[in-house]
Formats: sequence, C-alpha cells, structure tokens
Amino acid sequence: MTHGVLLPIGGAEDKTAKRVVLSRFVALCGGTEARIAVIAAASAVPEESGKRYVDVFSTLGAAQVSVIPIASRYDADSESALAQLRAATGIFFTGGDQLKLVGLIGGTRLHAALRERHAAGMTVAGTSAGASALSQHMIAFGKSGSTPQQRMVQLTAGLGLCAPLIIDQHFRQRDRIGRLLTAVALSPQLIGVGIDEDTALLITADGKAEVVGSGSVTIVDGGALSYTDAHAVKGYSVIALHSVRLHVLTSGHIYDLNTRLPIAP
Repeated sequence: MTHGVLLPIGGAEDKTAKRVVLSRFVALCGGTEARIAVIAAASAVPEESGKRYVDVFSTLGAAQVSVIPIASRYDADSESALAQLRAATGIFFTGGDQLKLVGLIGGTRLHAALRERHAAGMTVAGTSAGASALSQHMIAFGKSGSTPQQRMVQLTAGLGLCAPLIIDQHFRQRDRIGRLLTAVALSPQLIGVGIDEDTALLITADGKAEVVGSGSVTIVDGGALSYTDAHAVKGYSVIALHSVRLHVLTSGHIYDLNTRLPIAP
C-alpha cells in the first residue's frame, strides 16, 4: 500500500448541500491550509469541469485551489505541471473518460511525480472515471447487467496507486455488478470495489478502507475462488464462479484490505 490517503468516489457526489464526501477530501488535504490541484483531463469539457471543482473546494475553505491544464502528453511532461503537483497537498481527478485520462498522463513525468508524492503522504482523490483510473488494473469500459459474461468488461492499465483493487463507479445506479464479477473472474487475486454515487472509499496507508457518503460500496473478493470457466466460455456466454465473497458496506463500515474482512462501525 502507498502512504497517502486514496479517495475513489463513485461519481455524482453532492456539491451543493452537505457535501460530505468533498468536505472530507478537503479536510484530508489540510482543511484551511489545503492546497488542492484539480486535474480535469478526463473530461470532455475540462475548463468547465475544472472550474466547478475550484469553486466547490474554495467554498469549503481550502487555502488554494488551481487546475493543472493537461491537453496533451507534452503538458503532462511540462515543468509548470510538475511544479503545481509538487506544491499541492491534494490532487483531485474529475470524471469523464478514464481511457482519455490515462492516455494523457500515463507514463509521463507528471504520473511519476504523482506516484512519488502520494507515496510521501499526499492525498489523491478521483470521482467517476477519475476513481477507476486510480487502480493498477483499470476497467476501461464494459456493459451493464447483473450477470457476469465473457467480453462484458475490458481491463487495461491504470495509474497504479492501489495495486490490489479494481475500482468501478456509478455502481448500483448503472447496474455494474456483472462486469465487476467478470473482472474478478479474470483476475481473482484482485479485490473488486463497486462504489455508488455520492459515496467514497477512504483508503489509508495501513490498508483500512472506510465507506464515506450516502450510498454503499460493494466488495467482490475472489481470493477464495474455487472455480471459474471464464477462460473457456465463448462469445458473450455467462461465466460460472464458485466461492466468491461479496460484502455490501455503508457509511462508517471498514474493509480491511490485508485480512479481506469487513468491520462494522
């Protein structure tokens, strides 16, 4: 595990009322001393998306909020982008398209600096596509549905900030349990994490992951998987899985990534 807090958010987080999830992020970054850098590279409208979060975090009392403009891989290798990241106490990735995000910053100097700063203690959050991109094995895209099927999900490399996890978002709202089950069938050593909207999983350096927000987090653990035919079924056939462990956790519940056990409040 890394040393900084990781905060994947399921998307559509409350930005106008109680703002529980975003307030927690600002507090983790230092509260009134927080220096937050927003990366909106995943968004189809990055300027608009970036400004929205600058306004929210400023309203929540952060000392300084700025956007790191990333429109090309050249931008992600620039000294100005690196300087902004290194000065920040927290990084926030907006939603959009996780493939676009990783395509723009994956393997760049900014990506290397992000991993270095997170390992040194910096808080990193991402919402929606920004949440999926935080893991090492990333869900690139897939289809909805409750039944696991071959070809239901495409995995690719993410930003690698939390290696044991596969993170999915808008989870219950978009009926994504089938594709998370499929992803775990393909990589049983990993832990599938499905995060609802307006909900986050606060992951600390000791491997404890706390649910924050109004929804739930679904954990799909394939560590004790005794059988799957994911390698053998053809086309879009249903995949068989035996002995998968599933947990549904709400606010205040903790999941221990080391023991793979949930802890009630």
